[in-house]
Amino acid sequence: MSLSRRQVCRGLGALGLVRGVSARRAQAQPTGEAVWAWHVSLAPAWFDPVDTPAQSTPFGLLYALHDALIRPLPGGGLGPSLAESWSESPDGLAYTFTLRPGLRFHNGDPCTAEDVQFSFARYRGTGAQALHAAVAAVEVLDARTVRFQLHTPWPDFLTFYGTTATAAGLVVPKRYLEQVGEAGFQQHPIGLGPYQFVRHTPGVDVVLEAYDASGARCHPSSACGCKACRRTPPGSPC
Repeated sequence: MSLSRRQVCRGLGALGLVRGVSARRAQAQPTGEAVWAWHVSLAPAWFDPVDTPAQSTPFGLLYALHDALIRPLPGGGLGPSLAESWSESPDGLAYTFTLRPGLRFHNGDPCTAEDVQFSFARYRGTGAQALHAAVAAVEVLDARTVRFQLHTPWPDFLTFYGTTATAAGLVVPKRYLEQVGEAGFQQHPIGLGPYQFVRHTPGVDVVLEAYDASGARCHPSSACGCKACRRTPPGSPC
């Protein structure tokens, strides 16, 4: 990316605007600051995918800070993000994902299949009951390979796991989260997304910084420009 790690963008914006960034602009890798106005207060709960509700708005922050094995990509359909590849077994009972090599969280910790397993197990948000009931086991085959074993074939598994239907597919760092706990994670979230957390002033703004060392793809749905997010006060002309 042409953005340096120290270029902090301040921004405020609704998710619809974030998703509206064009693919051409994403490829151009804009520099400087992007300002996005949000129509709601930015809750620290949105920094952690664990309890994501059945709403699209939190994904404006979640997709900036975090990434998933697969996710909706520009042009339609699911595509690989953290996953280098994935496959479905002929009987529809197993989905195997291989992580891209060299993935690192914002704090420098490597991302492994154990983080994928941990992230799925702790998920409690929308769709969690259906997902956990359908999945018999999440097996770590090696550091880069994880397999989801289902009880019975479920054609909707990838829809629930890999889209904004749930946030179960977003991967968080097991070691860091176990060290700081959920409350500490909301104070300073660590992820794999194209932006890393800088600071949060409750009721005012969230400042994120471009992060180009994670290998995370810069998708239009994540707003390709550093951003900070601020609650727009009532009556503001923004």
